[in-house]
Amino acid sequence: MVVLPVLLQAPWVRLYPISACLFTIAILGLGIGLIKMGQEKWSNVGSLLIGVSGSWLGGCLFWGWFRAHPVWHLPVEAIALPIALWGLTTPWRLGSGFYISCLVGTAFTDFSMVITGVMDQWPVVINSQLTDAPQLLRETADQLLRAQPLLALLLVGIVILILSNIMESQASSDYQNRDTWLVASAALMTTLWIDGLFLITALLQPELSGLI
Repeated sequence: MVVLPVLLQAPWVRLYPISACLFTIAILGLGIGLIKMGQEKWSNVGSLLIGVSGSWLGGCLFWGWFRAHPVWHLPVEAIALPIALWGLTTPWRLGSGFYISCLVGTAFTDFSMVITGVMDQWPVVINSQLTDAPQLLRETADQLLRAQPLLALLLVGIVILILSNIMESQASSDYQNRDTWLVASAALMTTLWIDGLFLITALLQPELSGLI
């Protein structure tokens, strides 16, 4: 629910942003349809898809039209936040928890890029010629392999792990929202996998990165 949409969305929205954005309707429609089936298992999947649709829409809007302006990353990704906060009080709270947790992961990612200096290089890479972008992205990734950035990334990673474990522990004491806490914990933890994947791609095959 986290990794696959990111891998699919990155190249799609770069080439065809409008169609990628409209695909939000398909995800949302499928989610609502599964909920209406009435079975708990499919209702949970449907709720998750509704959460995915919010993340998908925010990602499409940013990567399609605001990608050269990293300061807008979190605000645009948070486009569905008011609805998600309301959704926590409804039977769709599973999807709301998923979306909010993914948004928290995005906030950690952006914070990491700020403190390591990557945020300053973002517009440079995005606005460069296609022939130059892979090398610029690789050089930016190489800067993260120094002691100070690595220490900063390690500390952020530890904080994410701690928060994820707290959410997982909360599932044991809050039975009514147990599934929501578990989904939120897993979604936040996946932030580490996605960011690690993008870093490895930037180092080894930067031309395959969703950034360029």
